Amino acid sequence: MDNNTENKAVEEYEVRPDVLNYDDIRRMVPKLDGHENLVNFLLRFLSVDKVNDIHRRFCDTPGPEFVRRMLFDGFRIKLRIDGQEVLDNLPDGPFITVSNHPFGALDGIMLIYLISSRRPKYKVMVNMILEKISAMRPNFIAVDAWAQKDPAKRAVSVNGIRQAMRQLSDGEPLGFFPAGAMSKTDWHGHLVDRPWQKSILQIIYKAKVPVIPIYFHGSNSWWFNILGHICWPARSLRLPAEVFRKTGKTMHISVGQPITLADQQPYRADVETLGAYLREQTYRLRDLK
Repeated sequence: MDNNTENKAVEEYEVRPDVLNYDDIRRMVPKLDGHENLVNFLLRFLSVDKVNDIHRRFCDTPGPEFVRRMLFDGFRIKLRIDGQEVLDNLPDGPFITVSNHPFGALDGIMLIYLISSRRPKYKVMVNMILEKISAMRPNFIAVDAWAQKDPAKRAVSVNGIRQAMRQLSDGEPLGFFPAGAMSKTDWHGHLVDRPWQKSILQIIYKAKVPVIPIYFHGSNSWWFNILGHICWPARSLRLPAEVFRKTGKTMHISVGQPITLADQQPYRADVETLGAYLREQTYRLRDLK
């Protein structure tokens, strides 16, 4: 990335050094307001301080280059990719990626790397928690999965949908985690993806562009998934520690063949039928061991 491009990215997107700080935590968990020492302890305990350190080291190159440096230099992640030839021959013009969402953070980072390293203007629709990684904002469209009852949050989500449609009309690729939130465990301990959101499927249905399914193998820790049944904010705060558990590990990703508009045609009776077909094509990739 040359200096002019880098400076433009910094000017267009507000990049702050920290991902999460005391003010962010007290907004997420109001009961912690006024307990700065406790919050600082939690930041260390939950590895947020380590995330902040990595962000500070690499945030001078926001966008795809930041993602590459964070993934490989910061977390020292190695990737095992099925379907590398698909990535090396991505379609020209607009297309959509659909993915499962087992990790809640690392999968978003890896997804952006996979596509933006080849199509730098690729954007992924993400929730407001991931949006805190400000050096990744050039490749984010932020929405709030729980916006129904809050007019301000709902406005952010409506604007996000408009941005998504504009991204495609501009001829650029767009990524979705159609479940809208990370996977969870049922009471039998099985990891399950949430139902795919109709609002996202409607965008895909209307777009009439190729769709590339991408499956992320693996899961977060047992303890993290248990927290999802006990305290959702606590589970969200645990995300940084979950990312650091993967440091130096090899992550397995399966990329499916592009599903052309002709391939989609027999399943375009309605939004639900197309959504079920795309979900099935995505989950078929988990059988690649």
